[in-house]
Amino acid sequence: MIIRDAVDADLDAILAIHNHAILHSTAIWVEQTVDRAEREAWFAERRRQGQPVLVAEEDGLVVGFASYSQWRPRPGYRHTVEDSVYIAGTHHARGIGRALVARLIEHAKAAGHHVMLADIETSNSASIALHKSMGFVDAGQLNEIGTKFGNWLSLTILWLPLE
Repeated sequence: MIIRDAVDADLDAILAIHNHAILHSTAIWVEQTVDRAEREAWFAERRRQGQPVLVAEEDGLVVGFASYSQWRPRPGYRHTVEDSVYIAGTHHARGIGRALVARLIEHAKAAGHHVMLADIETSNSASIALHKSMGFVDAGQLNEIGTKFGNWLSLTILWLPLE
């Protein structure tokens, strides 16, 4: 497995993984898939802001991607970032998420960020366990603040100091 910076040629794979998460999980709290133009705009915005987009590649195939972004858009939050990590459905529980999160943490530290957050739907115990194993700690839980697939969703917030 190789972890590397994403390039334009990776966008179709990133789009497929992203849309699979929309359709089959509560990791992304939207129900409509997105098109390539949306992912192109997302990728361009990450580049513009100096935020990483990483991919995990195995045997020439993109099997996961990760990024971080400023947690909230206001200037006071500029040193706090939130990670986003998505793995292809057939590649879960193989260390790919751990490798991607580790690289995001390295990048965020080098960029001078102070805190990384992980906002995770509370039933996603695998993602919560992964983040905790990497030093993230509970910062709180917000119950029934979203909905998807006809169910109320709760959010677990995990916190990692970067300095």
